[in-house]
Amino acid sequence: MSANTVLISCNFTPVPSTRPKLKTQIQNLKSTNLTFLNMTTTLKFSDVLQPHNLKPFVFPIRKRFLLQKCQSILDSQNSKDPDLDDKESSELRSKEDVQKGRDWTTSILLFVLWGGLMYYVFNLAPNQTPSRDVYFLEKLLNLRGDDGFVMNAVLVSLWYIMGLWPLVYSMLLLPTGRSSKSSIPVWPFLVLSFFGGAYVLLPYFVLWRPPPPPVEETELNKWPLNFLESKLTAGISLAAGLGLILYAIFAGGDVWKEFLQYFRESKLVHVTSIDFTLLSTFAPFWVYNDITARKWYHKGSWLLPITLVPFLGPSLYLFLRPPLSKMPVSVSETSLEQE
Repeated sequence: MSANTVLISCNFTPVPSTRPKLKTQIQNLKSTNLTFLNMTTTLKFSDVLQPHNLKPFVFPIRKRFLLQKCQSILDSQNSKDPDLDDKESSELRSKEDVQKGRDWTTSILLFVLWGGLMYYVFNLAPNQTPSRDVYFLEKLLNLRGDDGFVMNAVLVSLWYIMGLWPLVYSMLLLPTGRSSKSSIPVWPFLVLSFFGGAYVLLPYFVLWRPPPPPVEETELNKWPLNFLESKLTAGISLAAGLGLILYAIFAGGDVWKEFLQYFRESKLVHVTSIDFTLLSTFAPFWVYNDITARKWYHKGSWLLPITLVPFLGPSLYLFLRPPLSKMPVSVSETSLEQE
């Protein structure tokens, strides 16, 4: 039975039906003193079918080609699937290692960026008017009464927008910006970002490990998700940001020149402007992360270029995005027990 299989796999040509050709070939072999076959015995077709008699077969022209083809087929049949599985698994492991390497590379680059920013803020940022910075801070926090000094309109707009940015990032990072592969929560960084802005959020970006954990059904109607997912919250932040930006744009050229002078001299204005730039730079990435987690990329991808507009772009996305209830959620065990 195995011999028949070998013949079919090797595609042997049929034995010629003309006996004179066979006799002629045998005579030629005798004349060249080849001893492939014992000519005293009778050549039987059953002997030809046996694999160990393939070598002395009487078709020398096709013998080498057929034996090579047969050997390749037998080798392919004898190859084991576990070896292929091992190769595939090793390739997958190598790809995972490369992915981990990329993640670590990104984290290292973000950490270097954060360290460089901290060094710049505390050592290299301009600090020519420290007493005036204290006065500006008191005025912006409404700790000083009306003394007749009019604050720069661009600086006022920047100050209040910096108070709205942590709210925007909270709506982007909770819950889709949480990390399932790390035990470090995101909420402490979001709370501290009201005071430190991007300088506080960058360490979380370094430690972030996607994908986000599944959202339990009981979380959807509880604080803070019910507040952060509210269209009213998103609409108020968008309207407030739009009003502040328009207030700064129409402040006039002299006001902008004064703000640029503050930027070159004041550490408060300089550091706050860099903070605003950093938050505007990282926002499109977190919008993309949120839009993919909500399975809304095919409908909301047109918003991604708009998110490059500082503050207004991410705020518009938050107002138009689908509710969190359309995300894949995991039902908590407590809710299952209640049912």
